[in-house]
Amino acid sequence: MTHAQQRVLITAAASGIGLSMADAFLAAGARVFICDVNAQALQQALATRATLAGMVCDVSDEQEVADFFARGTAHLGGLDILVSNAGVAGPTANVENIALADWHRCLAVNLDSAFLCARLAAPLLRAQGSGSIVNMSSTGGLFGFPRRAPYAAAKWAIRGLTRTLAQELGPAGVRVNCICPGSVAGERMDRVIAAEARQTSRSEAEVRKEMTDAASLKTFIQAEDIAQLALFITSPAGARISGQELAVDGHTETL
Repeated sequence: MTHAQQRVLITAAASGIGLSMADAFLAAGARVFICDVNAQALQQALATRATLAGMVCDVSDEQEVADFFARGTAHLGGLDILVSNAGVAGPTANVENIALADWHRCLAVNLDSAFLCARLAAPLLRAQGSGSIVNMSSTGGLFGFPRRAPYAAAKWAIRGLTRTLAQELGPAGVRVNCICPGSVAGERMDRVIAAEARQTSRSEAEVRKEMTDAASLKTFIQAEDIAQLALFITSPAGARISGQELAVDGHTETL
């Protein structure tokens, strides 16, 4: 088990990509503490995984993130790996129709949360001279994304944050990378497709086909695909990988 006894914090991990990553790290021998804003989903995830622990947390809230780190690192006895996975789709509309409050909320969850978590993780990892941070960007952070300006802006910013953290923490032996998923199958993507269909007066089937056609492999990504990359880049096999933006997107060519 490549992650035996590694101590892992993962945000927004009661479902979807986050839960797949939690399962993958647990299977690899790690000890995992998660958070999620959805109390019901969190309760269900913990109830079905005896070795998984976690708490409810709104990762856009500074004090709640501090509480998450305090409880998580106390439970684990420290920290080796942070996965900042939290994100929301944000509004789907042309820029002139996006309210400032919706812009702020999207950036708070997608970007501020990664900053808040990194700010707390950095001194812990720097002090021990090892560890890894994985931030979640998107192919929306590699291309422009019509009708998704706040989301795209946040995901582009995650790339800049990742590279800067890699420069700051690299001399201490700490690696920082970001993963850029493509269109990941699941309930969240279903909601994105429905919103896009409404905005463009198309059927959901048409939007779904457009998304799959944008990738050379002509398929959606599975959450497990993202989890496996997270395992690799935080393992000894990825010991020299840092400051990178790694896409798992079936070779998305445009959005």
